[in-house]
Amino acid sequence: MKRKTLRSRAPVPTLAAISALALAAAAGGALSTPAAAAGAVSCSVSYSTNDWGSGFTANLTITDAGTSAINGWTLTYGYTGNQTLTNGWNGNWTQSGSNVTVTNPSYAATINPGASYTTSANFNYSGTNTAPSTFSINGTACHGANQAPRVSLTSPAAGQTFTPGSTVPLAATAADADGSVAKVDFYASTGAGNNTLLGTATTAPYKFNWATVPAGDYSLTAVATDNLGATTTSAPVAIKVAGPTVLVNPTSLAVQQGSTGTFTVALSQAPTANTTVTVTRSGTDSDLSVSSGGTLTFTPANWSTPQTVTVAAGTDATQAGGTATFTAAGTGYGSAAVTVTEAAKTSGYDQYFLDLYSKMKNPANGYFSPLGIPYHSVETLIVEAPDYGHETTSETYSYWLWLEADYGRVTGDWTGFNNAWTSLETYMIPGHADQPGQSTYNPAKPATYGPEKAQPDQYPVKLNSSVPVGSDPLASELSSTYGSSDMYSPAWIMDTDNKYGFGRCEDGTTKPSLINTYQRGPQESVWETIPQPDCDVLKYGESGSGFLSLFNDGGGSYSKQYKFTDAPDADARLVQVAYWAENFAKSQNKSSAISGTVAKASKLGDFLRYALYDKYFKQAGNCNGSTTCPAGTSKANEQLGLLTWYFAWGGDTGGAWSWRISGSTAHQGYQNPMAAWALSSDPGLEPKSPSAATDWSGSLDKQLQFYQWLQSSEGGISGGATNSWGGNYGDDAAPPAGDPTFYGLYYDWQPEYHDPASNQWFGFQTWSMERVAEYYYATGDARAKSVLSKWIPWAMSVSKADPTTGTLTTPDTLTWTGAPDTWNATSPGTNAGLHVTAAGADTDLGVAGSLAKTLSYYAAKAGDSTSQKFAQNILDIIHAKYSDSLGYSAPETRTDYNRFTQAYDPSTHQGVYIPPGWTGSYPDGTQLSSSTNTFLSIRPWYTSDPQWSKVQSYLNGGAAPVFNYHRFWSEADIATAFDTFAQLFPTVNPGS
Repeated sequence: MKRKTLRSRAPVPTLAAISALALAAAAGGALSTPAAAAGAVSCSVSYSTNDWGSGFTANLTITDAGTSAINGWTLTYGYTGNQTLTNGWNGNWTQSGSNVTVTNPSYAATINPGASYTTSANFNYSGTNTAPSTFSINGTACHGANQAPRVSLTSPAAGQTFTPGSTVPLAATAADADGSVAKVDFYASTGAGNNTLLGTATTAPYKFNWATVPAGDYSLTAVATDNLGATTTSAPVAIKVAGPTVLVNPTSLAVQQGSTGTFTVALSQAPTANTTVTVTRSGTDSDLSVSSGGTLTFTPANWSTPQTVTVAAGTDATQAGGTATFTAAGTGYGSAAVTVTEAAKTSGYDQYFLDLYSKMKNPANGYFSPLGIPYHSVETLIVEAPDYGHETTSETYSYWLWLEADYGRVTGDWTGFNNAWTSLETYMIPGHADQPGQSTYNPAKPATYGPEKAQPDQYPVKLNSSVPVGSDPLASELSSTYGSSDMYSPAWIMDTDNKYGFGRCEDGTTKPSLINTYQRGPQESVWETIPQPDCDVLKYGESGSGFLSLFNDGGGSYSKQYKFTDAPDADARLVQVAYWAENFAKSQNKSSAISGTVAKASKLGDFLRYALYDKYFKQAGNCNGSTTCPAGTSKANEQLGLLTWYFAWGGDTGGAWSWRISGSTAHQGYQNPMAAWALSSDPGLEPKSPSAATDWSGSLDKQLQFYQWLQSSEGGISGGATNSWGGNYGDDAAPPAGDPTFYGLYYDWQPEYHDPASNQWFGFQTWSMERVAEYYYATGDARAKSVLSKWIPWAMSVSKADPTTGTLTTPDTLTWTGAPDTWNATSPGTNAGLHVTAAGADTDLGVAGSLAKTLSYYAAKAGDSTSQKFAQNILDIIHAKYSDSLGYSAPETRTDYNRFTQAYDPSTHQGVYIPPGWTGSYPDGTQLSSSTNTFLSIRPWYTSDPQWSKVQSYLNGGAAPVFNYHRFWSEADIATAFDTFAQLFPTVNPGS
């Protein structure tokens, strides 16, 4: 499997969500229901096998899909081949010819509504082992494992405009592969978080006329429900209800001095005769003008075909940063306006930046949700760290802020930067109501120990209150400084459109919904995750325990609780970006425009210090032999000084108790000396807490030493180190004999996750070294230069950027052998035994953009023309070869998509593992059980994705599917690479 499965790395907060105090409430007992009347059985049966060529195990899961219990059951089905029963269990199995009958055992006669029961048997066979297609319970035919219906809106068309008061015809196509469509509901949203039911159609063709529609912009969806209650929501369609009007796209534009930019014009409705639209300028910036398209003619035939208007920016330096409004108006039509900002002249690369910025901010291109939240990717069918493209991570937000910071530098407009932080604060940073009871937090007892395990099938695990934990040295200082016990940190992942249906604290409807995925050790890749709500009030999942019992063995008692996990590298990037924004604005005499946002970044950095500690605040560097290792007592013996993989906090939804933990393991790809330096020395970003600047100054030194300790003979930076070997302080297995240490932390070449190995991705090299290069550029620190001067030649040697052939590649996989020398700060070793091998050639445009930034900062400070030219070649190739209507993309072959339907395999520990006997459900009715689930069965709506046919063809034996993705972070890395080069080398133009 390629590292793209975890391209956007996810924190793996194993048991980060659980506290011993979460075990306070008793689990509710199951309620019995009346027996089903004869002939009234409503059921589904799913069938799976473990086949070894001459025989197989058949697992059949019966689900009561009705409203009454099944009391006493007989399952019948037949084979078409020579399958012969040898033995069965969890049921009484018999076979007559090709027909198989299973009756209930005495201990499992009743299956309650919504519950499932699995019975299994072994068979011998030869030839073809064709699965049965029909099943019956008590003589009544059953459905197979229910598949969600498919639905799409066919009317109105996206972008269509209607007159206020008119009727909007709604129509949808819907089908159900294993049943029937019960109804299709039509909804409208105005983008303010509401979603209004307009009407329902119960028979095909599914139509509804929405009458007397008031003026406004609407997002329409259709929701299909099948006969077993499963639902699917269509892709949204945006429409406008207004009088006859002129349409422009986009509504805002930036044009660099001496360059041009374009927008398009069309009409919302057909004219009765030829209509002239005139474009006029207003505003104070007279340096902006229409160079073509000032007068456009639309006919009854071409009224909806967009025509282009070109705006030119002059070269008057005094008007840089100015704006003008270009209004398109025609007789009988409402006018439309485009705001154009004049950007200062630097180089052609900044125009590349502005062009890509415009594409990303264009609502029609799909980078943002209807609420204005950035998606992980434009495309929905994508599986990596987020398991769905329209989720959002704090990483995505950090790249949005980076994009807006560079836009502010080029244009002097800081509105987008401030708005992006407001969105982050509104949706991803839990508010006071989302984290009740933090005032009850006891820093002397921050959390109860829960061991991490190597494999998902070793979960759930028990908490252990006898393991010593240290005290939290930050809580009192932070609450005193800010007058609140609340945490000011973003959750790492969010279900932007509430696809899973959890809503806010499982209210089912509120968008967005904070969720978590990873929870069960280093082997749990995205393909093994079971998404769960960050606020679990036990409404969904397993009866009485929600999703909590998948991870923690609470002995039958679970409390309603919230649990948030933070990704420290994203927080650090937000601080890093805020530093540059502050400096850009200061050079424009506009510091006051963003001072409030910079202060919020400073506060974020104050709380980010939780990432510098051991998970349970045990002593740093003295803790890899047993859980009995000593608890920490102060910063002096607790602080690792490195950015760990995550920190987390949570508590009882009623506010009775709360907890906090950190991460224990530091990955080189997460370190950020630029952020540590800014938080320790920049007056605008230095946090308010009395000890914060000192903490970050110490972290800066530790991080720079960490890079030197992990640098291979070739120059690449190896994995990281941990204070908790195996996630349980070495209780299951001690660190390997002779494993080198860094201040007592044990070396780990693949810290945190193993499927695939975390440090095989070249992007972790470029992301981390880009921060080192920024720090070197800002400070000239010789320690940073020493690491970079070895890393830069290696990175260029394993990458290609040939403008003659258009070849642009970075390594596909990095392999590490050997280990560093044990760290000696006064006499560092040479790491002669630590090596890296780069294999494969991958055209990863986001990583290439990140590499270009790293090379640019190094070249500008060190005066290195080779790295400068390599960076320029990367940017020229990206723009010349990989541009498309949405931004930049390169084809990707996804062989790992064969894991969509992979059943759990105990020999490889791959596939979705659910403990035996565990049953539960998602809000849409999707069932979870130990024997039936795959990545796809949890997410059946993937089969309705417009691109699913490519995956299905692959699963049917065809070629691996190829996709062109537009990840937000990747586009932003490219855009900011253009701007970085323009900023550092303003006289160098493309292709020179």
